[in-house]
Amino acid sequence: MDQERLKKLEKLKELDNPYPHKFEVDKFIEDIRQMFEKDPSGEEVCIKGKVKRVSKIDEGFLARVADQEGVEMLVITAHNLNQGEEYILKGKLVRYEGKLTLKDAEPSDNQAIDIKSLKEAYDFDPNFYQVRLAGRLVSLRSMGKAIFGHLQDATGKVQIYIKKDVVGDEKFKVFDDLFDLGDVIGVVGRLFRTSTGELTVEVQDFKMLAKSLHPLPEKWHGLKDVEVRYRQRYLDLISNEKARRITLLRSKLLSEIRKFLEERGFIEAETPVLQHIASGANAKPFITYHNYLEQNLYLRIAPELYLKRLIVGGFNRVYELGKNFRNEGVDTTHNPEFTMLEFYCAYWDYKDLMEFTQELFSHLLKKLVGSLKITYQNYTLDFTPPYKVYRYFDLLLEKTGKDKDFFIRHEKEVRKLAAELGIPKAQELTHAKLLDKIFDVLVEDELIGPAFVMDFPKLLSPLAKTHREDEDLVERFELFVAGKEIANAYTELNDPIEQRDRFLQQIKEKEMGDEEAMQMDEDFITALEYGMPPTAGEGIGIDRLVMLLADVDSIREVILFPALRQR
Repeated sequence: MDQERLKKLEKLKELDNPYPHKFEVDKFIEDIRQMFEKDPSGEEVCIKGKVKRVSKIDEGFLARVADQEGVEMLVITAHNLNQGEEYILKGKLVRYEGKLTLKDAEPSDNQAIDIKSLKEAYDFDPNFYQVRLAGRLVSLRSMGKAIFGHLQDATGKVQIYIKKDVVGDEKFKVFDDLFDLGDVIGVVGRLFRTSTGELTVEVQDFKMLAKSLHPLPEKWHGLKDVEVRYRQRYLDLISNEKARRITLLRSKLLSEIRKFLEERGFIEAETPVLQHIASGANAKPFITYHNYLEQNLYLRIAPELYLKRLIVGGFNRVYELGKNFRNEGVDTTHNPEFTMLEFYCAYWDYKDLMEFTQELFSHLLKKLVGSLKITYQNYTLDFTPPYKVYRYFDLLLEKTGKDKDFFIRHEKEVRKLAAELGIPKAQELTHAKLLDKIFDVLVEDELIGPAFVMDFPKLLSPLAKTHREDEDLVERFELFVAGKEIANAYTELNDPIEQRDRFLQQIKEKEMGDEEAMQMDEDFITALEYGMPPTAGEGIGIDRLVMLLADVDSIREVILFPALRQR
C-alpha cells in the first residue's frame, strides 16, 4: 500500500465521501464512441500530409501527419518517416487508442484524400453532448490551469479535460492534489473534439468513487510480467487492452453459440458437476468427499452421459456450456478446469454433425471477426466450407507405410514403433494409448486445416457407434485447426449390450494401469435399455476456440483465472 496515496485518501474523507453508494452513469464509453464515431473496419485509403512527429512503438513507428489546414491524423507504419517531409501514404483505417488511424501505411503515388475530409466522414461533431461517465484514470497530464487525462472502462477509453475556469479553483486544486492514476472516478461534462480530433469530455463536475492505494503497472507498455498478469488478472485487465478484448470476445462467442443452437431447436441443460462415477471421457478425475452422503464424488470430466439420458427422456436436441475438470498436466493447451460445449441431436449421425459444425463455425467467424479467413500464429486459416477430410488410418499409412491391420492386430510391433518414436513409457501403455500417442506424434502437428479426421479405431472410442462398414472402426471425427484438436464428435453408441462390453473393456484398461479409462455407469446402461434413438453428439473446446479467434498461443491468455502453483 502506498503511504502517500493513503494520506490523500484521508484528506478526501475530510472533504467528501470518496466511496459513495452510487453514481449515476448514463452510458459506457463505447456507447459514446458509437454515437459520434464511425467504425472504419479496415477500409483502404490514401492520405497526403507532412510528418509532424515520429515515435517508436511495438508495431513499428507512430507518426502524426497533418494536411495543409493543419488537421492531424495518426499513422502506423514499418517505415521510419522523416519529420518535416510530405508523403502520400496508403493503408487501412482503424481506431488506435480511440483515434482514427492509418495502419500498415506504405508510401504511394496514388491520388490522396485530404485528412480533414476523411476525419469529417468518420469523426462527428458531438456538439457539446452532455454525458455522465465513470471509469479508471489511466493517464494524467497537468498543464497549469488545465489537466488532461484518460478515463477507461471495460469498453474503451475517452479523454477528459479539467479546466480551472470550469470547475473552479477549489475543486481544481482537490483534483490536482489528491487524484492519482488508477483512481476510479465519475465525471459529468460535455463532449467536444480537440484540435487533433480526439473525442474529449470537458468536465463540469467530478467525484472520487474509489481511491487506488497502489500505483498502476508501468504506464506506457502495460503489464509484461506473465506471472503477475495471471495471478493478478485485474491488473492485466486494467493495463492491457488485448486482455480486455479477449475477455469481451469470449463473452460474445458464448452468446453467439447459444443463439445459434437455440434458433435451431436446441435447449440448454444443466447436468451435475459432482458425479458418482467418473465417466463420459477418458481422463483422470478430481476426487472429493461428501460428508453427509459419506462417499467420494468426482468433479465431472464430461456431461456426456447425462445429456444422453435427456435424449432417452425425449428431448431431441440438447446442449450444455459448462466447466469440466480433468486432473491432468498444465501446458499451453491444457488447464485442469476448462469450458466445453457439448450438444446432442437425435436422428443425426456424424456426417450430419460435420455439416453442422461447418455451419456453426461460419456463423461464429462472420459474427465475431467478419470473415471466414483468420490469421493464427503466422498461419492463414480459411474456414470456408467444405473443410478437408482425412481418414485416421490413411494418415498413419502415409506417415509409416503401415496399414490399419498393423495398428489393430499387431500390438507388439506397434509398441516397438512407439519406442522408436521416443514415446515415454511405450512398454507400459495400453494398446489404445499407444495408438493415441503415435497419432499425436506423427500427425497432429501437421493438421493445419481446418480439417476433419474421421473413422477412428474402436479401441479409442468406448462411447461411439461401430462403423457401418468396418467393425474395427467407429463413426467418429475430430476437427483439427493449426495442429490442435478443437472438436470431437461421433454417432453415439445406443446398443446397451455393446455399451456394457465397452465399459468392461475400459475396466480392464484401468486394471492395466490406464488412469484415464472410464468407469462403468450402470444407470446409463439402464437408460439405454429403455431405448435411445439414433443420435450424434459433439464436444467443442471453448478455450481453444477463443485462442484461435484471439490469435494467442497459450490457454492461460483466454482463461481469466488459470490454474497456477501456489507461491
